[in-house]
Amino acid sequence: MTSDELLRVSGLTVKFLGESGWLTAVEDVSFSIGKKECIGLVGESGSGKSVTALSVLNLHERRTTEISGRIEYFGKNTLTLPANDLRRLRGGEIAMIFQDPMSSLNPVLTVADQIIETLQLHENISHSKARLRAIELLELVRIPDAARRVDEYPHRLSGGMRQRVMIAMAIACKPKLLIADEPTTALDVTIQAEILNLLRDLQNELEMSVLLITHDLGVIAEFVQRVVVMYAGQVIEEAPVMRLFDQPLHPYSQGLINAIPPLHIDMRRLLSIPGQLPDSYEIHSGCRFVARCTERVSTCLNSQPSLIALQNGGSSRCPIRVELSGVQR
Repeated sequence: MTSDELLRVSGLTVKFLGESGWLTAVEDVSFSIGKKECIGLVGESGSGKSVTALSVLNLHERRTTEISGRIEYFGKNTLTLPANDLRRLRGGEIAMIFQDPMSSLNPVLTVADQIIETLQLHENISHSKARLRAIELLELVRIPDAARRVDEYPHRLSGGMRQRVMIAMAIACKPKLLIADEPTTALDVTIQAEILNLLRDLQNELEMSVLLITHDLGVIAEFVQRVVVMYAGQVIEEAPVMRLFDQPLHPYSQGLINAIPPLHIDMRRLLSIPGQLPDSYEIHSGCRFVARCTERVSTCLNSQPSLIALQNGGSSRCPIRVELSGVQR
């Protein structure tokens, strides 16, 4: 790791035990997150984004999961940390916001109880001081009347309020890395914008790094500096955010960008990527995107491309697009 890096994922491969054998959900995934940097992890459902995120905190069920590779946080491999060190890391140094706050919050505990539990797990703090801190956190995430709301149960709060409570719990111990897994998926458009603005402000105020996982490139364009695009368990492109939109170097990235509906277009003529993700049990002899790609040639069918590092700071798994772009390797 370099001195500017907070987290480095190297050669991450994750397999799950299913009824028909081992299923490869993520294969040879590598990327890094710098200090105070916000990067996006994008791709359609089933591409391996959430599996990758859960691996950072080593949250998979080990009896039915095989994990290889390295995930280094300040040089320590989180995949091999002792249980006590891992517990201190989760929620303390690295926190995670899940996409469904109703299933993540405990329905029989008040908001105060849940935030206090998080604080006392990681800090030597009294119950009374933790309660005051819980109210301060709710105010920080812009929940009105925080002193009253802190004693509410999750089911009495709106979806946007519950997501704000999840954010408050996540930032309670001032983590260095916040993982946000589809944090706005279940919310209406207005509340989505409020939550994203809140996350941006909190990142600047707390000087956190953020790993934002989403399938929404509109969110990515507004929020992150760098994008990692995943498809069928692999990283297929990585680029600074504006370069990805200006010059995507993989046909899948181009397809995702084309699928963004412009304001002036007839909504009945939306573009989409034909076909669907390949089955995880399939043996891949060629490019995993080949069946859906309109730019494929014969070599795409027979050889699986490797990730090509580029001099502009990005990478791509499509040698054809790289060659046509003129970008130096």
